[in-house]
Amino acid sequence: MITIRPFEKNDHDYRQAVEIVNTVWPEYPDTVEEWKESDEKRSKLVKRGRFFAEIDGTAVGFAGYGQSLWLNHPGKLFVGVEVLPAFRKRGVGTALWEHLCQEVQQFDPLRLLAHTREDYEEGIRFAQKLGFNECMRDWESRLDPASLDLDEWSRYPRQVAEQGIEIKTVAELASDPNRDRKLYELEWLIDRDVPSPEPPSKVPFEEFQKVWERTNLLPDAWYVAIDNGEYVGMTNLWTSQANSKLLYVGLTGVTRSHRKRGIAMALKVRSVEFALQKGFSEIRTWNETNNQAMLGINNRLGFVRQPAHIEFMKAMREERPEDANLKIQDAAQEEEKSEVSSD
Repeated sequence: MITIRPFEKNDHDYRQAVEIVNTVWPEYPDTVEEWKESDEKRSKLVKRGRFFAEIDGTAVGFAGYGQSLWLNHPGKLFVGVEVLPAFRKRGVGTALWEHLCQEVQQFDPLRLLAHTREDYEEGIRFAQKLGFNECMRDWESRLDPASLDLDEWSRYPRQVAEQGIEIKTVAELASDPNRDRKLYELEWLIDRDVPSPEPPSKVPFEEFQKVWERTNLLPDAWYVAIDNGEYVGMTNLWTSQANSKLLYVGLTGVTRSHRKRGIAMALKVRSVEFALQKGFSEIRTWNETNNQAMLGINNRLGFVRQPAHIEFMKAMREERPEDANLKIQDAAQEEEKSEVSSD
């Protein structure tokens, strides 16, 4: 018999959840420490629910939902269902999905968002069976920094410098009293041009500042392009606690006023320099399949394309006029007194 129970914030459940997710997604390993940190630093404005499917007391599946400040609507949620390969086609995924649907009803859901990879055929079939439709694809690309001849590419930082544009790390910019606010506004300008299944929301400044508390943050690998004191471009790299040789690209972009001047390429070259100097063996990034500008930069640098990640969406109800004004903060005011039971 399949039973569903809530995830509890104890070491046993963290280990079980991470083991299940890492088994389903072996190329993208997480650690218990990363999960705990994420929970500790998660905004109180957003809700999350997680639960296990068990057979004879053994956890064989894991599912959950979550809200996001970057998609600031209480009825738009990210969902996921993971089942261990040995227990698939036994009703585990369906049981988790049915429980998830019951849990999210408290938010009067408008749309649910999910994802899988194009070579995970079982995941695609399961999503389609549940009524999800594909809405976007991201190419994953990987680079071995040692494969790049930096002497060949060093001309880009020089050309940018000749235009009077400086490239500094956020660590070097610590003396700028307006650094955090400038970074915040720069990210928002870039975010609005990044392809996404849903239009992004501007995160509260206080939430943005929590970035400095993240263990995987590399202040010396967060590069900012500066033109006469104005922050006009950026790229950053993040570590993986599960793989000490792996780096993930966070966000790369340049403001519209400064594009087609080689700034994005110069920023990327500086980030690869960092990875090479520090002994990292792989950088991973994702780009929407129609984002030709950034894909072109990555292709020229030698990033190797991997299977695409597919974003899925499921409409749960008709959109209403009042939906346009709903924000997660509004729902949070009522929810703040008590945690979601499955969190």
